[in-house]
Amino acid sequence: MTPIRLFGAAALLSLSTMASASSFIGTTDMIGSALIGTTESSTDMSSGDDKIVLAAREDAASFVASRGDIRGAHLESALQVIRAKAPSLQATDLELAEAILAR
Repeated sequence: MTPIRLFGAAALLSLSTMASASSFIGTTDMIGSALIGTTESSTDMSSGDDKIVLAAREDAASFVASRGDIRGAHLESALQVIRAKAPSLQATDLELAEAILAR
């Protein structure tokens, strides 16, 4: 990601979170806790799956900053891993991307 795109994504992210900071924090805490609980309690979670989720941070930042318009391949892979490991998790792609960033 070029420095200009990264700066733009960071600026959009900061502007979008200022308007609803408390709901963002609440959502991030809730989804983050659910993901952490799922990954920690899952005995079949491989380190490869965890690496896929961690590698998606940059794509997740772009996704959140663009309000879902920019979907990277790393994020798509991470969302598939998360949904496969926690099928009962009721979260939108945006909420999961925010949780990946908070991790």
